[in-house]
Amino acid sequence: MKKLNEILGTEFPIIQGGMANIATGEFAAACSNAGALGMIATGGWDADRLRQEIRRARELTGKPFGVNLMLMSPYAADIAQVILDEGVKVVTTGAGNPGQYIPAWKEAGIKVIPVVAAAVLARRLSRYGVDAFIAEGMESGGHVGEMTTMALVPQVIDAVDVPVIAAGGIADGRQMAAALALGASGVQVGTCLLASRECPIHENYKQAVLKAKDSDTTVTGRSIGGPVRVLKNKMAREYLALEKRGASLEELETVTLGGLRRAVLEGDVDRGSVMMGQVAGMVREVRPLRQIFEELYSGGKAVLEQVNQEWR
Repeated sequence: MKKLNEILGTEFPIIQGGMANIATGEFAAACSNAGALGMIATGGWDADRLRQEIRRARELTGKPFGVNLMLMSPYAADIAQVILDEGVKVVTTGAGNPGQYIPAWKEAGIKVIPVVAAAVLARRLSRYGVDAFIAEGMESGGHVGEMTTMALVPQVIDAVDVPVIAAGGIADGRQMAAALALGASGVQVGTCLLASRECPIHENYKQAVLKAKDSDTTVTGRSIGGPVRVLKNKMAREYLALEKRGASLEELETVTLGGLRRAVLEGDVDRGSVMMGQVAGMVREVRPLRQIFEELYSGGKAVLEQVNQEWR
């Protein structure tokens, strides 16, 4: 099986996760220039905003980058067309079935890589001829499934015959080595990039990541079928209390409405939706993107070599 960097034309076998309101064209370009595959996250943007961000990324990098399409977006169909119009080379998708868009994308030569949280979904999407899958465990920040990365990745690999990329709970070389040992072709990371110098989040958000301990995240939204991993703050505790007493969707939405923007842009880490994965407890300093990617890759190789020697 090919390594991810050979498939994507990048230096490292690493994809930057699609983080809504964070992964702008500028941040994606910075990740690509640092050796990974930068991804523009569409989130709740409309088609015009995405077009602007793609063109901004092109101004800043000549290296490969892609677009992450959240299929629950009301603008999904328009965004799928912009991806075609702008000649994007790689698309990752989440929160739905991208089947209706894949034939046109494939005809245009676009690499299509759905994010999946279960092997059954990967098997179902295989018939569309996708190029790879991102198997994302529940350790990740933001929208999550119910399976852990360690359990999910090998089962997705066994279910499909295309490369699988591991995501969720990966922040250093040990975890990258574990993902490769499971059979992954590469990794997708997000939480460790929140503490990069280039990440455009508010300083309060960045400091919240640095201060977080291993048990400082929780999952909200399970009661409505939309689980999201966030920092345990006032907003999260209030939301969980409402869920426990069986609050309606309308009541729950009053707590979270605009929460991600409050956290990312305004720095409200008490009432905002501060998305981060469980590996936040391992992120202790702000570093350049290049250093993060280099240490992931070189650290992973060193761990694999050490294990190989010790287990001969």
